[in-house]
Amino acid sequence: MASVASTYARAFADVVLSAHLDANRAVGGLRRIAGLLAESTDLRRVWENPAVPAQQKRRLLDAIVHQDGIERHVRNLVAVLIDHRRVQFLERITQQLEKELDARMGFADAQITSARELGDAEKRALEAQIEKVTGKKVRAHFGLDASLLGGAVVRVGSTIYDGSVKGQLEKIREAISS
Repeated sequence: MASVASTYARAFADVVLSAHLDANRAVGGLRRIAGLLAESTDLRRVWENPAVPAQQKRRLLDAIVHQDGIERHVRNLVAVLIDHRRVQFLERITQQLEKELDARMGFADAQITSARELGDAEKRALEAQIEKVTGKKVRAHFGLDASLLGGAVVRVGSTIYDGSVKGQLEKIREAISS
């Protein structure tokens, strides 16, 4: 049912961008509701039960939205999902929405793994270099892997930039063996 998630995510991305909503706040609201849905079996039972009247489901949604200060547009999306018995896809829709908004707004996630902890200046320089190479604004996530020996490995989408000592040694070994 990836197409269900993609369809709703694309439509809601259109709403977020055309209404000039704060994308982070909208995604955060969806994440909050999806988290409540994942944590609460009772909430899931009520929203997924066709015997419970739609008005009751929406009143419960409105109480959550009011309590958490979630935007009206987010509430409306969740109400549509409830009405069309698609609320079980909320988590996947939220994930797909994040990807859709990132793509439309020119963001890329970069997973950066280094052999040692990088300083703030090194992180900023590495992010700037990745932005130059990809032509996109970068959201960097840093990790450590001592087996790299030195340098770093950067993954942006399906592209990997290997600047590690381990990777260079592997290339040399392959060149010697061939």
